[in-house]
Amino acid sequence: MIRVLGVDSGGSGLRVALAEAGALEKAAISVSAEPVRTGSDGIDAGHMLEQLMPMARALLERAGGGEPTAVVIGAAGMATLGGRLRAELPAALAASLGVRRLGLAADAVTAYAGALGQRPGAVVAAGTGMIAVGTDLASWRRADGWGHLLGDCGGGAWIGRAGLEAALRAHDGRRGGSRALLARMEAAFGPAAELPGLLYPRADRPATLASFAPEVAACAAHDPVAAGVLARAAEHIAEAAAAVCPAGPDAPDGCEVAVTGGVAKLGDPLLVPLRAELAHQVPQARVVPAAGDPLSGALLLAEAVASGGLLLPPHPALLHVVMDGVA
Repeated sequence: MIRVLGVDSGGSGLRVALAEAGALEKAAISVSAEPVRTGSDGIDAGHMLEQLMPMARALLERAGGGEPTAVVIGAAGMATLGGRLRAELPAALAASLGVRRLGLAADAVTAYAGALGQRPGAVVAAGTGMIAVGTDLASWRRADGWGHLLGDCGGGAWIGRAGLEAALRAHDGRRGGSRALLARMEAAFGPAAELPGLLYPRADRPATLASFAPEVAACAAHDPVAAGVLARAAEHIAEAAAAVCPAGPDAPDGCEVAVTGGVAKLGDPLLVPLRAELAHQVPQARVVPAAGDPLSGALLLAEAVASGGLLLPPHPALLHVVMDGVA
């Protein structure tokens, strides 16, 4: 019996799924609401193992014991902050679970696999942050995913920050302000003058900024400033999709593009301009719904690694694969 383990690590916590190859839809899932810590040297491998191992062992015991044939871990920040995971997890998982086949993936890659499987195309993962990846199955393209200070343009934190800026402009009497967003901001966070002291010291600043994105969407129907924020977000998301769509003579006709993540829950105030921007900026795209989420993508990749059927291209930072101790 071939069992595979998929892991999704992000800002909202850790999810672990165990399934039999060929029956991924029947996976047993364990959830922790505690996010894996990130420090000055990247994602904390020890903290991930502290959470992951008890969850994995409990799932295996409920399934009758044994060892997983393959594990794929998708983690937010893996591409830029995953050095410790790549250095420490292969040996640790081999020693504790007997795992000899392991994939360490950026969460954008597991989102890609969940959305499109192992076929060419492009996926934009827009939740609190925003990153786009695309592949022709020979190599990867990546756009954005640089974090809330340097990028993630069009993601939830970006939308929330832009909405709060418009609120503060209204508070100051500057051009480009929104009285509607000011009222929403003060209802959510308190007096405008106190916002910097509340926001800047927070370790969860990106999530706090993103929490204001639904307020921007709620104002968009009657407030042109809020609508403009979402229109710019749509432009940024479409720009990222255009940057990563497979191109050239070997690219598939009508590149498939899927948009995943929490920003889709903002509804028509974002999705209507986004569809228009995708049609304008990526005219060769065929926008398709995502088939699954990043956890289902991690399971799909684990099944492929277990069987030797991995079609998505390995990459030192985006999809690091270890087979029998060899990267």
